[in-house]
Amino acid sequence: MKMKTILLVLFLSFFVKAAHSQSSFYDFTVQTIEGEDLDMASLKGKKVMIVNTASKCGFTPQYEQLQAIYEQYGGDDFVIIGFPANNFMNQEPGTAEEIAEFCQINYGVTFPMMAKISVKGDDQHPLYQWLTQKTKNGVTDSKVQWNFQKYLIGADGTLQKVIPPKTKPNDPEIIDWITSASDE
Repeated sequence: MKMKTILLVLFLSFFVKAAHSQSSFYDFTVQTIEGEDLDMASLKGKKVMIVNTASKCGFTPQYEQLQAIYEQYGGDDFVIIGFPANNFMNQEPGTAEEIAEFCQINYGVTFPMMAKISVKGDDQHPLYQWLTQKTKNGVTDSKVQWNFQKYLIGADGTLQKVIPPKTKPNDPEIIDWITSASDE
């Protein structure tokens, strides 16, 4: 009887641990556009805006506002991370070098840009699986609608808001979120 109790306790503790082992934003490591690793755990304590970007999209001018926001608010408390993606009508066909050059020459982008990934479909990057699936992020399901969709991650690493592509980066809702003292 004692052995059965021990096995039952071990069995149950395994499942409780598995149920609580939901991945965290800080569990991911992504590759920068320069080919270096960026450990998301290095961002603990910062609010993070994740944006899927494209160079040949009607929303591409949002780079200008993203850069302005980064210049004003970026630093110890806030960062923007751009993820080039070619998932929508071939609007990001470039290589890493071409994308980096485009962003720098046209918009003076200094916020971190990552290597090109897929933000939807069968080859969806694991970070975007986390961003879009409630079973992984614990908050909400979402679908990446188009280029320049914004995911707002709180300083505690929780997904807090999903902002549609048409909403400009300097929208009051986003600025209020960046400047609020707490993770609302």
